[in-house]
Amino acid sequence: MRLKDTLPKFKFIHKLRSSFSYFADFNPEKKIDKYFYDRIKNLLKVSRFIITWSGLLILIASILIVQNYLLSGYYQKLEPIPGGIYNEGVLGTFTTANPIYATSDVDTSISRLIFSGLFSYNSQDKLVGNLASGYTVNKLGNIFTVSLRPNLKWQDNANLTSQDVVFTYKLIQNPNTLSPLFNSWQGIQISSLGPLKVVFKLPDPLASFPEQLTTGILPYHILKNIAPSNLRSASFNTLNPIGSGPFRWQSIAVSGNSPSNAVEKISLIPFQDYRGGSPKLNAFVVNAYADKSELINAFLSGALTSIEGLNTIPKAIKHMPNVKIHNLILTAGVYEFFKTTAGVLADVNVRKALIEATNVSAIIKSLGYVTHAVNEPLLEGQLAYNSSYRQASYNLSGAQSILRQDGWTIGTNGVLQKNGTSLEFNMVVENNSEYLKVAHELQADWSKIRARVQIISLSQAELLNAIQSHDYDSILYGISIGIDPDVFVYWDSTQASIQSSTRLNLSEYSNPVADESLEEGRTRLNPALRVIKYQDFLRAWQQDAPALGLYQPRDLYITNGRLFGLNNTLINSYAGRFNNVQNWEINQANVTDK
Repeated sequence: MRLKDTLPKFKFIHKLRSSFSYFADFNPEKKIDKYFYDRIKNLLKVSRFIITWSGLLILIASILIVQNYLLSGYYQKLEPIPGGIYNEGVLGTFTTANPIYATSDVDTSISRLIFSGLFSYNSQDKLVGNLASGYTVNKLGNIFTVSLRPNLKWQDNANLTSQDVVFTYKLIQNPNTLSPLFNSWQGIQISSLGPLKVVFKLPDPLASFPEQLTTGILPYHILKNIAPSNLRSASFNTLNPIGSGPFRWQSIAVSGNSPSNAVEKISLIPFQDYRGGSPKLNAFVVNAYADKSELINAFLSGALTSIEGLNTIPKAIKHMPNVKIHNLILTAGVYEFFKTTAGVLADVNVRKALIEATNVSAIIKSLGYVTHAVNEPLLEGQLAYNSSYRQASYNLSGAQSILRQDGWTIGTNGVLQKNGTSLEFNMVVENNSEYLKVAHELQADWSKIRARVQIISLSQAELLNAIQSHDYDSILYGISIGIDPDVFVYWDSTQASIQSSTRLNLSEYSNPVADESLEEGRTRLNPALRVIKYQDFLRAWQQDAPALGLYQPRDLYITNGRLFGLNNTLINSYAGRFNNVQNWEINQANVTDK
């Protein structure tokens, strides 16, 4: 056999012997010691190193996290941010969004959100241009020329021009339109002077005229073919109103099985081309509740962001953890108006005694919110207000002395009498908790001078009828005064007449000196001269005591959580809460302080 034939066999035998040799020399204990226990010892040394450094890294990371959290307040802060859906609950029912018809709380709220006027009030309650950039007035004070801002848009993207302004105010002037603003616009000539100018020619000078230019403007291109007599019932008012305000109409949904418990949900979305800037909220929803208890329950459940329209804060809401109470004081006055033309209140000494017998400070304290006292026909801080003409302060003994000197003596029934007439009269008041509370306070105060007062509580509709007919001896009522001192409609003798359009001289006050002063004060444009002209009226009012001034009322606005952008300043009407609505925010986030 040749060598090359035996070589494979030899290699196999050699490997086999080597294998036997390996197994012969194999010692399991030595191998375990070498390959397991010895390596475990090395692993423990390495693991201690790894654990030590890993722990150190975790500690450093933890310190950095804690430090970042603790120091975040120095370079980050919680700030309001845009977004969110705002759900406001209002007590009442929705009938129209049209600004020349809107009178109720719900209607004026929706109208104010959708429509814009030539002028509006800013967050400091000052009259400023809205659609208008400004105005000029002639030397006589009877021609006002208003300039519109350029590039104004309707919410359907049509151009808004002077044609729309003239159209709106001429609609108001048309008796067939049946607008409640009709009387205040009679005798005024309105014309356009190009697309951006409107001229108002008044029959007489009127310094307060710009205050009338806050009414929302209507779109001519949409309403031009609707007859004025049909406008009040037009679908535009309730189904698809188009304005130029901060929010535009989206939809309306009605729930409830009867008018007494109906809930109307009016959804509005931001108008991006709003003159004052696009609103920061994603949507604004007005929820009109016919039933007060359902309104409160909706707020308690968290379905509403805010409530408007209550007179007092419900106990259940007071105890909510995040509730915020906003007392928006109105440029208005609550007065006890004495009818000066009949009955015991025709006696000026009786009226003066009633005023001195009233503890106004105690009444204000009982309201439960901070407000300003009203002590004359103008508000403190208003142009022409003069503290020298305040009504008499609380002086019970002084009041008793006035009546005694006037011939009043105690009758057999404990009530003062004079010439067979008892010191008795009625007081008409609206049936709401705040006014009724004040009425009973007055009744208690006046009982101390032995006057007997019957309180007659009326619904809102009944009260309006009483105001129109002057069917009362006295009436507890709040009147809107505004920022201008023109209070002609409340105190001039012509406004007490049955022929008067509003008959808002509720005291039926008549004094020739006061009349002349009121007329001259409203027809002078120079503020310093107006101050002088109004002094005779204030003096006469103090001497004649036709009414008892009490306090400035509030608009109670309750929010569930913070509302950024709402200014707790004076407002001229309930809808005045929306003066800065485009800047309202309800969401918050941590923002880096740059």
